[in-house]
Amino acid sequence: MVKNNLNNFFEKFLKKETIFDNKKVLQSSYIPGEIKHRDEQIDQIAHILAPALKEDKPSNLFIYGKTGTGKTLVTKYVAEQMENVAKQKGLPLQIFYLNCKLKKIADTEYRLIAELARFFGKAIPPTGLPTDEVYNIFFKALENEKKIIIVILDEIDQLIKKAGDEIIYNLTRINSEFKNSQLSIIGISNDLMFANNLDPRVKSSLSEEELVFPPYNAVQIQDILKNRAKVAFKKDTIDEGVIQKCAAFAAREHGDARRALELLRVAGELCERKSNNKVMIEDIDEAEDKIERDRLIDMVKTHPKQFQATLYPIFVLGQQNSSSIFTGDIYELYKAVCNKTGLRPLTQRRVSDIIAELDMLGIINAKVISKGRFGRTREISISLSKAIEKKITNILEEELDITDNNNLTAKIIG
Repeated sequence: MVKNNLNNFFEKFLKKETIFDNKKVLQSSYIPGEIKHRDEQIDQIAHILAPALKEDKPSNLFIYGKTGTGKTLVTKYVAEQMENVAKQKGLPLQIFYLNCKLKKIADTEYRLIAELARFFGKAIPPTGLPTDEVYNIFFKALENEKKIIIVILDEIDQLIKKAGDEIIYNLTRINSEFKNSQLSIIGISNDLMFANNLDPRVKSSLSEEELVFPPYNAVQIQDILKNRAKVAFKKDTIDEGVIQKCAAFAAREHGDARRALELLRVAGELCERKSNNKVMIEDIDEAEDKIERDRLIDMVKTHPKQFQATLYPIFVLGQQNSSSIFTGDIYELYKAVCNKTGLRPLTQRRVSDIIAELDMLGIINAKVISKGRFGRTREISISLSKAIEKKITNILEEELDITDNNNLTAKIIG
């Protein structure tokens, strides 16, 4: 019976008119023919990389800026244009792009170099060879014929967090061993402070050129959305004020154009699920809630148990007490949670570091305040809706296997 019902549902779905013309245009991976409000950055990257078309090694380039400011989009756009020219002219230019967030590809030095070697036609097993041997295979692949190689490492901070910065140093020094080929690196990061934490020799070799992408303002995001929406949606399927509201939401999120595009796409999908033929402002509000809820829930589920054990007392205290929450209070409750769940408690300093990371992720707000001669502490608050707060509390109880919440809470609060 269920099967028949689903068959009927899918049949009706296929016959239903869609408000989309080309939904791919709203995806972050889409590269448009014209990129708005990034002429200066396109020009700078093109000038830095252009020597590759004369078979000279371009400078290594480090690009950073907040999420959704167009770093990846612009870099891929320039790379695509260069590859087109190189192909037409028969030039030995090859560009390799890798998102370093990908698991089992860029989480160790072995896997990254193996992936590079595979790109140049060498079969490398997932494990089993010494890392030096993988480097040798990679060298030989590049030295077979003259090549100018540009390696784009997106979210390079994630690679270094997993594999250390020695790998970047090795790649930037690799040219001294080449006779025929030359290799340049473009590193892209959302972390504005990332380069400051690198080993000085790595930083000097990587950051030969640096480029900062500023956030988009609301007017620029609105212009980007209008252009994408023209291609993505059918005519007259977006209500007045929808684009403006999307842009305002994204500008509030530090000029994140990627967020704005996702918001518009999800609003369109929600509109279709309700069998409506026009995206309304209330669809944007609903999409915003859904995206935020999904993002936070996914983040909480995938974080380590120690993060969950630190976050749970914050939510317990937040529900019990409307006044401010401080680091010291949380640590006492955290130890009680560890005792109940069999976790080994971390030091108060490490828990304080986790609280700072939770603040950076936007799950909580943690403001550092001075208590005079008693030192500094963090004043913590939760800025989520009650519905999301309750959902996350339930997830934390499930993940930490806290079955008797009332009993535990009573013991924690004392």
